[in-house]
Amino acid sequence: MSGREMSRDEALALVERSISNRNLVKHSLAVEAIMRCLAVRLGEDAEFWGLVGLLHDVDYDLTAKDPTQHTLVGSRMLAEMGLREDLVRAVLVHNEAHGIPRETALDKALYCADALSGLVTAAGLIRPEKKLAPVEVDFIMRRFGEKSFARGANREQIRSCAEIGLGLEDFVGLGLVAMQAKADDLGL
Repeated sequence: MSGREMSRDEALALVERSISNRNLVKHSLAVEAIMRCLAVRLGEDAEFWGLVGLLHDVDYDLTAKDPTQHTLVGSRMLAEMGLREDLVRAVLVHNEAHGIPRETALDKALYCADALSGLVTAAGLIRPEKKLAPVEVDFIMRRFGEKSFARGANREQIRSCAEIGLGLEDFVGLGLVAMQAKADDLGL
């Protein structure tokens, strides 16, 4: 794909400059971790997929008051920086409000990873120790159907992992392991 490469350090600096809410920065780090693991599983470039996850909500502060603009502003911003077209597109289409079809494995992976990060985070936060280390896949799967648990984590979006060839429990396990490996950075 055409476009310039961005280092992780550059991407992280951009995220930290662009997103003021520390929990949203942690969300970006969580999605980065999940995307890296998905890339390894699917035989893709883990460094690049991680960058996509890290940058996916870069416009959040700019669009918080008008969510209909979320990802439109961010993808435009990243395109103006000359970043790869596939990165720009994945960022754009992860907001389903725009009705743009997710076509590539990268598009589809970002979409489901975005929601999974919230589900896994909620599983850690309801533990007495507020940590991911003791969380197990079975625990998350038992809570998956509860509407009151991780209310913001869209279950259909998470289930779309089937579009990249992963079963739900396998995908949840992959996300949990990815986030557990980055628990210190996530404060979990």
